[in-house]
Amino acid sequence: MDVTAIVMAAGEGTRMKSNHAKVSHQILGKPMACWVIDAALAAGCTRVVVVVGSHSDEVRALISAAYEGTPAADAIECVEQVERLGTAHAVRTALDATGIDAGPVVVLNGDLPLIQADTIAAFANTVADGSNAGAVLTFTPPVPFGYGRIELAEDGTVNRIIEQKDCTPEQDAELLECNAGCYAFDGALLAAHIGEVGNDNAQAEYYLPDMVEILKAHGHAVTISHCEDYRDGLGVNSRVQLAELTAIARDRINERFMTEGVTFIDPAQAWIGPDAQIGRDTIVWPQTHLIGACRIGEGCQLGPNSRLTNVVAGNDCSLDETVAIDVVIENGVTCGPRAYLRPGTHLLDGAHVGTHVEIKKSTIGEGSKVPHLSYIGDTTMGAGVNVGAGSITCNYDGKNKHATTIGDRTFIGSDTMMVAPVNIGADVVTGASSCITRDVPDGALAVERSDQRIVEGYTELRRARL
Repeated sequence: MDVTAIVMAAGEGTRMKSNHAKVSHQILGKPMACWVIDAALAAGCTRVVVVVGSHSDEVRALISAAYEGTPAADAIECVEQVERLGTAHAVRTALDATGIDAGPVVVLNGDLPLIQADTIAAFANTVADGSNAGAVLTFTPPVPFGYGRIELAEDGTVNRIIEQKDCTPEQDAELLECNAGCYAFDGALLAAHIGEVGNDNAQAEYYLPDMVEILKAHGHAVTISHCEDYRDGLGVNSRVQLAELTAIARDRINERFMTEGVTFIDPAQAWIGPDAQIGRDTIVWPQTHLIGACRIGEGCQLGPNSRLTNVVAGNDCSLDETVAIDVVIENGVTCGPRAYLRPGTHLLDGAHVGTHVEIKKSTIGEGSKVPHLSYIGDTTMGAGVNVGAGSITCNYDGKNKHATTIGDRTFIGSDTMMVAPVNIGADVVTGASSCITRDVPDGALAVERSDQRIVEGYTELRRARL
């Protein structure tokens, strides 16, 4: 059976005090809205309708950037709530725009990033067989104050939802089942009755919880779907809560990796994104960040103080104090400390990138070394090359970038400037402090230096002038 998820992402989130949409704020490098969308897709939802409103262009753009070109893209669509007149109005806007009128429909909040796929699947199943017209997602947080409470009838169906402000002291103490703010409906009954929600309230808005009473008045049952992990029901309304939920997400992810054979020296100081993969026997040192679609092999050492974004690394690599973005690292590579790998970098097996080295859009050949204090850009380097300290490929002429090639087993002397475009052959040696401006054939020595001049007695002469 097809299941539709409606993700509510139209709110402004004033308590965030931000110039951006609330759902665009990130947890471990991923916007909150995408956490909810991913969970809905993983739960088997065949259609995800995102209701946008405040900062709609920003939200549309981040969803497009996250899913464009992926198999999930066809399942996701955005619908704009031009007038933000409440949650029931948002759902009606989605139904009117998409024509959804059948199958289970789960309404999820875009600021509920910890909700898991299993929770959503169980939620949808409560209305899948026709025995219930609706369901309320509930949880029991350690401190229930501030949440709406669920009063259940004797048969276990929902009697009513009591908002915190309306709770008596007895209800506040006894009713521990809290409303997570998400609802599941039989799609046909939702489409048939959503228009009955009124706005006779102080805010003149249309509230989705009113559907509980409406469905019951038509003789339909409304039940609850309880979160086994209360953290699934926690939302984000402030920067403080954003930080709190980020820590929970971090702990969940790191615990999963540890059960799969990854060592964390201090799990509280490693920030691994939800899309990362790490092989067994890899050791993650403190202050390591994996952002985006990182894929790390087995037996690696990550960190300390490394930030990797969309990095693919093989087995037995050591990435110490390394910042790397959109790079491919093969097996047995060592990098750092204090190395910067920019997009388009490819380090082949056994390569070494050392201290204070920057590599950009370059291939470093098998077993080649760029040990320290060098910049290599727009370069194709062969195997077994050694680059001396302080060497630079001068790839930019102020307007265009130019390429450098370095052949196998070449030795680049310290402080060599390679002015691109230039081709340096295999088995070449460049003299230290040379400026190479012309191609060098295989097996040659390239030296470019001015004559050294010595002025004896210079110090005494200089003192005499002062």
